[in-house]
Amino acid sequence: MNTAVGLERAAEERGWTARAAFHEGDRTLTHGEVHTLTAQAAGVLAEHGVGRDDSVLIALPDGIAWVVAFLATARLGALAVVVNPGLTPDRHRYIAKDSDASLVLADSTVAAALPGLAHLTGEELLERAAAGRPAPAAAVGGDHPLYVQYTSGTTGQPKGVVHRHVDLETYHTGAGAQILGIGPDDVILSVSKLFFAYGLGNALAFPLWSGGSAVLEPERPKPSRIAELTARHQVTYLFAVPSAYANILAETDPAAFASVRAAVSAGERLTDELCERATAFLGAPVYDQLGSTEAGHAIATNGASFHAPGTIGRLAPDFEAQVRDRTGAPVPDGTAGELWVRGPTVTRGYLGLPEETARTLVDGWLNTRDRVVRNADGSFVHAGRTDDLEMVGGVTFSPAEVEQVLSRHAAVHDVAVACISNERGASKLRAFVIPRRPAPDPAELERELVDLARAHLEPYKVPRSVAVVDTLPRTATGKLQRFLVRQGSW
Repeated sequence: MNTAVGLERAAEERGWTARAAFHEGDRTLTHGEVHTLTAQAAGVLAEHGVGRDDSVLIALPDGIAWVVAFLATARLGALAVVVNPGLTPDRHRYIAKDSDASLVLADSTVAAALPGLAHLTGEELLERAAAGRPAPAAAVGGDHPLYVQYTSGTTGQPKGVVHRHVDLETYHTGAGAQILGIGPDDVILSVSKLFFAYGLGNALAFPLWSGGSAVLEPERPKPSRIAELTARHQVTYLFAVPSAYANILAETDPAAFASVRAAVSAGERLTDELCERATAFLGAPVYDQLGSTEAGHAIATNGASFHAPGTIGRLAPDFEAQVRDRTGAPVPDGTAGELWVRGPTVTRGYLGLPEETARTLVDGWLNTRDRVVRNADGSFVHAGRTDDLEMVGGVTFSPAEVEQVLSRHAAVHDVAVACISNERGASKLRAFVIPRRPAPDPAELERELVDLARAHLEPYKVPRSVAVVDTLPRTATGKLQRFLVRQGSW
C-alpha cells in the first residue's frame, strides 16, 4: 500500500488524528493535520509536473516542511531523494543528475546550484498547500520505490540506496515497537537528522506509525539546545550519536533530561565508559545499536526487551545474520568476522549501479563491512569496520576524499585522516600531516588546512584538529594502516 495512504488510515482507525505528531519551534501539528496538509501539498507538487515515478530532490532542514514534502511525494507515487542540505554544490548537482530529479525542494542557496531545475522552498510549499486542493493518491504497492538516500563508498562516489513504501512501517513494527517499545505516549527527539537513515526511522517512521510525536529542529543543535528541547517537550526517547552524548554530559544539567525514559546510541562506537556515564547522567538506559543506509534503519539493537551493555544488541525482528571470514565461510560464535545480514528492509540495490549492487548484495545477503563477534545469547559486539570508511556523527564517508583535498596544500608531504576520541569521549576527525621542509608553523598550517577543507568539503568532513607528525604507519608497499591511525599514535 502507498505509505502516505496507510499512515492516514492508521491515524483515523486508531484515533490518532487529534494527537500531536510533530513539534517545530512554537508550532505543533496533529496527525490529522499532517495528513490533510500532505494531500494538499501533493496537489502543489502535481501542479509542478510531479507524477508517479518522478524524482523529487528534498534538501530541506528538519521541520514540518520536510515531513510534508516527503509524504506528499510518497502520495503521488514519486521517488523522494532525501539529501543533506549542507552538501557542496557539486555534490547536489551530482545527486540531482544521478537521480534524474524533476523538482528540488530546498532554500534558494541550494537551488542556485541547480539551474534549470524547478524549485520550491519549504515555506512556499506549506503556504501553497494550506490554500490548495488535495491530490489523489497513486495506487502503488508496498514494493514500489519510495525514497533514495545517498551513501559514500570507498572512493567517496555517492551511491543511491533505494527503499520501498513498506519499509517505513517495518522500521517501527520491527525494532521500534518490538525491541525499543516505542508507543503513542512517547515524545521523540532525534539529534541525527531526517536525511540520515538513523534519523528518518527515529523522527519520521516511529512517531507516525506509533501515534506518538517527534520534536524537529532545523539547525544542528548544540547540547544546550538539546537540553532545552528535551525539557520543553518532555521528551521520553532520545536518539543521538556517542559524540553528542559526550558533549551533553560535559555541557548540560541532568535535570533537563528528567523526562527521558530511554536513549539510543548509533552511528559511532559507544565505549563502555561513555555508556555508563550517560546512563547515570540521564537516569535511563542507553541502548546501543547498529544500522546502515542499505538496511534502512536498525540491523541489531538493544532495547526494553533485551539489553546487554557492551554489545549492539540482538538482531532486529525478521533479520538473519552470518559472521563470515575473509573467504566467505561462516565462523562460530565468539570468533570475529564480517557481518552479513538479510532482512525485510534491506535494499534491493543501488540506483543505476548493478555491478556495485552485485558486490554488496549476494543472494539477498548484505555485506555490511562491519566486523563483529556474535555471543552465545545472540547479541553482537562491534569490532570496527573492515574497510577504510570513517563514521562521524552517524555519517559514513571515505577519509581518502579529505586526504586528497588536504594534499593540495603546498606544505603537505603526506597526510592521513581518521576519527579520534577527544578528552570527552567524542569522536572528532583529525588530520595527521607530514610537512614538507622547511616545516611551517603548526598552528598556521592547521588554520590553512581547515580553511582549505571548508572550501571544498561538507562540514562533517572538515578535520577538527591537525597534528604534525614525522611518519605515518604504512606497509612496505605503501598502504596506509588506517587501524593504527585511528589509535592516534604509532
